[in-house]
This record gives sequence, C-alpha cells and structure tokens, in this order.
Amino acid sequence: METVVTVGLDGSPESLAAARWAADEAERRRLPLRLLHAWPLLAPEPTRVPAEMDQNYWARRIVHKARAELQTRHPGLPVVGSLIADDAQHALLRAASESAMIVLGSRGLVPVESYFLGDISMSVVARADVPVVLVRAEASEQGSQPAPVAEGGVVVALKLHGPCDDLLEFAFGTAAARGVALRVVHGQSLPLVAYAPWGVDHDVSEEITRDAQKRVHQILLPWRDKFPRVEVSDSIALEAPAKAVVRAARGAGLLAVGRRRNRPALSHLGPVAQAAIHHARCPVAVVPHG
Repeated sequence: METVVTVGLDGSPESLAAARWAADEAERRRLPLRLLHAWPLLAPEPTRVPAEMDQNYWARRIVHKARAELQTRHPGLPVVGSLIADDAQHALLRAASESAMIVLGSRGLVPVESYFLGDISMSVVARADVPVVLVRAEASEQGSQPAPVAEGGVVVALKLHGPCDDLLEFAFGTAAARGVALRVVHGQSLPLVAYAPWGVDHDVSEEITRDAQKRVHQILLPWRDKFPRVEVSDSIALEAPAKAVVRAARGAGLLAVGRRRNRPALSHLGPVAQAAIHHARCPVAVVPHG
C-alpha cells in the first residue's frame, strides 16, 4: 500500500479537527488521506440488515460524514475510509507502518471522555514509529463552519546531545511544504555555578549561551543547505526546556518535539513532549528519533 496520512476518527470535535488538519497536510504533501475508525464490535461485511438494526451504522456514519466534508473542501484529494474491527490502539499502531504520520485529536488538560484520547492516544504517541500529530478543536471549529487552518510558522524543540536527524527532517520538510519559517528553540536550565549571591553571573550565562549557539549552528548547517528556501531562526533560552518550548510555540502553526525510539514501549514521554502536548495551543507533532 502506498504511504498515506492516517487520522483516527471517533466522531468527537477533536477528531474532526484532526481530520481537517490531516487533509490539509496530506494535500500539501501530495499524499492520500486515510480516515480510520476502529471498533472491536464491528460486524463482518456485508451486513444486509435495515439501518436501525445495523450495529455498524454509527461507525459508518462517523467515517462517511467526515469523508463527505473533506472531499468537499479538497476535491482533488484521495480520501479512503477504513473501518477496523480491532482495538483503536492496535489499529493505529499497525496503520503507522503504512503512514507518513498519524493524526489524532487532543483535549490537552481537559478531562478525557473520547475514544481516541487519553490512554490510547498517549500510548500511540509513545510507541508509533512515525510522527504522531495531536490537534485540538478550537471553539470556532465546533460549530457548523470549520475554522481556517492556522498558517503560523513551524517551531522545533532541539536538544544538543543525541541524534535528532528524523526530528529536523520532519520540521524542515513541514516548513518547506507549507512555505513558512522555521524557528529552532533550545532551552537549558542554568547550572548552580551560574548563580552568585547577587543573582545570575552574567559572564557564566553568556559563555553558556555562546557554547549552545555554536552547537546549534553546527547541527543546523547541513539542514540549511538541504532546505535553502526555508527561512530559519534559532534561539537559546536559559530556562527549563519545557517552559521555553511552550512559550516559543505561541502563535505557531505547528510545534515539533522529539521522542527517543529506544525508550521501553510503556515508558512515559519526556518532560518537553509532555509539556507540549498538555499546554501548547497549536498542533503538536511528536517525532520518534534515535
């Protein structure tokens, strides 16, 4: 099967917002869009029974309604509906092997009630081998008229140690596909030696900033060469990385953060990814790397 952008649907406003975002992204990347709804009680096809007795009726309706809206907005985009008789987590992780990315709805810190949210989506984020994008539903998207897609720039959180090629490939490629600027943000807390009785030692903080800036420039150099049309800026924040990244994401169209692939399957995400998912208002892409 050719590579697709896969979005998990459950009929909630969050999953519909995710489907709209995924359709826009699939069109930019010239990829088909797959609408996936997983339900363990899905009956085998075909079901030749009246609609009122069809146990698949609501599952079909969720996919058909989203597909009709997206094909109206994107008449040239190939959109495939996919009903899977399986647990949502298993279905999404299997779909990742055929997908450029998985897109899911997110409620941030709001109490979770929806099928694809909470433990399922977080498990997919932590285990999928492809980027997983979490999309919130803003108030204006919950009415009959969907809100326009945000066209802000892309922000990527950069560590200075360990591999990050997959993360930067995704961030630069996304910025290039959108024709927007890329902002690279590195945050690091000051060590104890940077503090003096009167506060922060300016000389020490300046040295730390210069060293970090030099390392950032070295890491970005090959990517600037590979994506010469992407406008790139970088910033060093001498504070907790999670705080720096969430602040930098204000007004962004997408925030990309990394996740180490070699983490145990059931481990928690790192603090930066956790903070981004819970507090960033823009869509958040969690990209496995390393």
